[in-house]
Amino acid sequence: MKIDLLVGSTLGGTEYVAEELAQKLEDHQVTLHLDSQLSDLDPSAFWLVCTSTHGAGDVPDNLAPLYEQLLSEQPNLAGTHYAVAAIGSSSYDTFCGAGHAFDKQLQALGATALVELIEIDVEQEALPEDTASEWLDQWKQKLHDLNCG
Repeated sequence: MKIDLLVGSTLGGTEYVAEELAQKLEDHQVTLHLDSQLSDLDPSAFWLVCTSTHGAGDVPDNLAPLYEQLLSEQPNLAGTHYAVAAIGSSSYDTFCGAGHAFDKQLQALGATALVELIEIDVEQEALPEDTASEWLDQWKQKLHDLNCG
């Protein structure tokens, strides 16, 4: 299955989590997107969004152009399946705000979440990539079933 792994990272920690997820998905065709436009993505691929939150609940700068395109162009994503790993610090009022914004926008455009968004709190998790890995293990079979279905 083709997977577009969309990464929103300000300081690089989320990039490390995304790379860990990509390794766990090595039996699929994974494309890591650190800077992407809507035209770079395949709506028939599975979209895995892995993003931190920047500033006051904002999408990180490297993922913001794509998010803005989703808002302005309003593409029909009715055939797209996705999952979101939101990474943040619970010491902020806008905890995981970027992940929730992406999830909400993808749903508004008709995309279907394969699983519920996960919030990973860097204040509580010594290794966020381990938490993300365990989350992926819980639903990896659903991804396989989606590919075969």
